[in-house]
Amino acid sequence: ERLLPFLLQESQQLFCFVCLLQINFVACQLFALLAAFWFRIYLSPSHASSAVRHAFATLFGIYFAVFCFGWYSIHLFVLVMMNYGIMNMASIPNIHRYSFVVAMGYLTLCHISRIYIFHYGILTTDFSGPLMIITQKITTLACQLHDGIGRQAEELTAEQNRLAVKSRPSLLEYLSYLLNFMSIIAGPCSNYKDYIAFIEGRHVHMKLLEVNWKQKGYDRLPDPSPTAAVMYKLCITLVSLILFLTLTKNFPMAYIIDNEFLDKTPFLSRLGYLYVVTQAAKPKYYFAWTLADAVNNAAGYGFSGVDERGTFRWDLLSNLNIWNIETATSFKMYIENWNIQTAAWLKRVCYDRAPWYPTALTFILSALWHGIYPGYYFTFLTGILITLAARAIRNNCRHYFLSSVPLKRAYDIVTWVVTQLAVCYTVAPFVMLAVEPTIKFYKSVYFHMHILSILVLLLLPIRPQAHSLRRAQNQATLNSVKSK
Repeated sequence: ERLLPFLLQESQQLFCFVCLLQINFVACQLFALLAAFWFRIYLSPSHASSAVRHAFATLFGIYFAVFCFGWYSIHLFVLVMMNYGIMNMASIPNIHRYSFVVAMGYLTLCHISRIYIFHYGILTTDFSGPLMIITQKITTLACQLHDGIGRQAEELTAEQNRLAVKSRPSLLEYLSYLLNFMSIIAGPCSNYKDYIAFIEGRHVHMKLLEVNWKQKGYDRLPDPSPTAAVMYKLCITLVSLILFLTLTKNFPMAYIIDNEFLDKTPFLSRLGYLYVVTQAAKPKYYFAWTLADAVNNAAGYGFSGVDERGTFRWDLLSNLNIWNIETATSFKMYIENWNIQTAAWLKRVCYDRAPWYPTALTFILSALWHGIYPGYYFTFLTGILITLAARAIRNNCRHYFLSSVPLKRAYDIVTWVVTQLAVCYTVAPFVMLAVEPTIKFYKSVYFHMHILSILVLLLLPIRPQAHSLRRAQNQATLNSVKSK
């Protein structure tokens, strides 16, 4: 009884601290949005040199980091400078390895410290978020620098060739890429060459040259404006914010392991409610990622070209495709449209470079990058199993349902239901964080997805994947070039 008032006081203080951090986050992103419009209009490449644009982007980013995270922002600057030293002193054959170990090691140490400081009270806007984005950028640049200087063109894929960096960046370019105000708070991670092209004013021009404008009746290259894209994305953030305020707090994930709920609710109803609470947890991610995308677009960054209808696209840095997420008919399709830039980072630094078991290693890296809460590892280890099972089903069964429209439609409906439930089943521990509620949840649903996935993998043949075949082809090509 004596402990209760103390616990209530501590809870109130923590709640106030979290609210303050969330307000700081939103305020920083709104200021970043205004700064982005100013940056595009008054510091455009035609009005300012690349050095000036780099300097302002960096200074604004440092200011926002300090404003939002206070003294914790020192972790960002320490990691950046440590890896700048590695980038300049390490040998090119090892630069990506040293950078990866130091960046991921420092991030993991910070994740561990947060366990002891905040216990399981994960804070949505603590300094680990920007640190995770900077880790992505550091390892991305290191790998692309290694590709550009330390490897032969014949060893690289088409994408690696396109993104390879041929020389070490200057300190100003390096700081601008890692700490610019457009992405320091919520990302996303972008490729170094794309960012430099944006700062130097070549970003949009390069994409426009891919289209034959004379054939379309243009005398000169058009000048696409991001304003419409920014307004559209701001509308999505507003709707997401409303949904977050009305749904997320009314449908907590913790309710699915409430004893009374488990005793009185049938199995299928529990699965239905699991889908509802998972949907209710999404708007905060939709809000944060779409707002970050809008900030970059407002600065003139993120132009990705022209689609088949002639519409200008501003989705180079988009982190999600909401329509494809909600209509996904495969686990793979869902993952590819959720946190897109992180998935691209995992592919470039891990999946494409892994000598063996690329899927498993990629999921493990994703878990380690997110943190050390046990729930993350339950989620990503379960994700490995379900991904392999879903791949086996698709490879062995899908072609039987393509012979007629009704069969294909029935297949899509069934796979949509299974995909959505599989995602909910997989991500529940990610929200719960701890071991006890995770085990209680999986027991309450009889570990059904784990059991079904194992049965699928035991019963269906597994075909070799394109990754393995491509690696073998690349090695054969390299051996041929060396022999010549």
